[in-house]
Amino acid sequence: MAKGFRPGLVSANDLITGAVIYLAADGRWVTRPEQADLITDEARATIRLARAGQEPGRAVGVYIAPAEPGTTGPRPAHMREHFRASGPSAPARASWEADHA
Repeated sequence: MAKGFRPGLVSANDLITGAVIYLAADGRWVTRPEQADLITDEARATIRLARAGQEPGRAVGVYIAPAEPGTTGPRPAHMREHFRASGPSAPARASWEADHA
């Protein structure tokens, strides 16, 4: 039996820095999951993934990361995603934000 769609965030890694990035509602790549667009509809997820995949010079490994609503915005719904958001690549966030402000 196929699994049903779960809400999530479009996530990838920045091609240059390796930082974990997420797609915001306005199409920008952001480094914090709470700034990302929480996608709750499978059809919309398909469209957002296709558009994100059209930026091969920017993002690599694009996929839907399971997420859920949080008090300040979306938050990872799986341990792997929590680790990606706060793990070893997290220090790259400051330099990425400085370069992409």
